[in-house]
Amino acid sequence: MTRIDFHSNVPDKILYACRLARKARNANFQLVILAKDAAQLAELDEKLWTFSEHDFLPHVMIDDALAAQTPILLTTEQAMESPHHQILINLSDTPPDHFARFERMFEVVAADDGDKATGRERYSYYKQRGYPLTHFVAENS
Repeated sequence: MTRIDFHSNVPDKILYACRLARKARNANFQLVILAKDAAQLAELDEKLWTFSEHDFLPHVMIDDALAAQTPILLTTEQAMESPHHQILINLSDTPPDHFARFERMFEVVAADDGDKATGRERYSYYKQRGYPLTHFVAENS
């Protein structure tokens, strides 16, 4: 069963996702990051290349010909077909259609009221279905 970790009060979802991706890659995990829309996807793509001078985080879009060989995949598709099933980072506002295919999922929730509300809805959705949940409150720094 998918383990779901909620990270709330996040000041910058894109930067936070990059940090989670770096940590996962340092542990040799493969992952998928689900963005809420094309604008967020483009920002995420750019940030993964530039957020750290010391870390290389190879990534491609989920439909790229090299997806199976690339450790980090990016998408906006809720009903994604992915060659990776270890970690999913959800930046969207809804539960991903196929999240149960993943061993672990990170739900990243911003500090603003709108994102908190959709985060609570997702938390309730997973809890009602019996998924193991943890919650981590990010510190503002």
